[in-house]
Amino acid sequence: MTEEVLHRIESGVSWITLNRPEAMNAVTWDQRERVIGLLGEASADPGVRAVVVTATGKGFCAGADLRGSPSTGGGAGGERIAGDVARMIRLGAQRLITAVLDCEKPVLAAVNGTAAGIGAHLALACDLVIAAESARFIEVFVRRGLVPDGGGAYLLPRLVGPQKAKELMFFGDAVPAAEAERLGLVNRVVPGEELEATAREWAERLAQGPTRALALTKQLVNASLDGGRAAALAAEATAQEINMTTADANEGVASFVERRSPKYLGR
Repeated sequence: MTEEVLHRIESGVSWITLNRPEAMNAVTWDQRERVIGLLGEASADPGVRAVVVTATGKGFCAGADLRGSPSTGGGAGGERIAGDVARMIRLGAQRLITAVLDCEKPVLAAVNGTAAGIGAHLALACDLVIAAESARFIEVFVRRGLVPDGGGAYLLPRLVGPQKAKELMFFGDAVPAAEAERLGLVNRVVPGEELEATAREWAERLAQGPTRALALTKQLVNASLDGGRAAALAAEATAQEINMTTADANEGVASFVERRSPKYLGR
């Protein structure tokens, strides 16, 4: 049986690869749970210092594939009752996006093709996004008469502002990779044949960095979008206090004083 999520760890990088190319990597319940688990493992494993999320085939992720999902409950005969859909979203798409946002290692998306619906949000929740020239991002929900889920209405305004976010969500038009880069949804666009190599270069640079400092920086940036100045400055001071107890912080300062390149261990 083909593995629906491929996984390997190389040079301190956890590579998580969606592997249902025949379905444009529409994510199943089992895939989602596997990805959530791998992100949790990456946080806890000191040997993992960066994460890449990517996919096989022509599509990054075409959204959610609910056909294989377990029942969310309901009344007799499978009748839907109030609360079922909200529960499904909380336990499903929102958990996936939260797992990316809360991962204690930097997460890089290598978007090889179409990222639609929850697939777009999976990519945009990552800390860095590299896209192949053929990639497209689609807020497909409106085409189905649905409200965006998986944190879309949280993520998009923070990346492109509320007016542009509404345009993307109201019309559901495909955004080509080059336009996504111009809007700030993507860090870099590369030819498809260069995607993996570029992702590897960036991920391995991250994996050689001061891992705890990167984790604290990620937390500061994410939290800054939700709170005021006083809270942000207090969090910054606390993060610096915590970080100065790490071996990497001591190494960084020592290497500066000694005029040499630092050798970070991720601790």
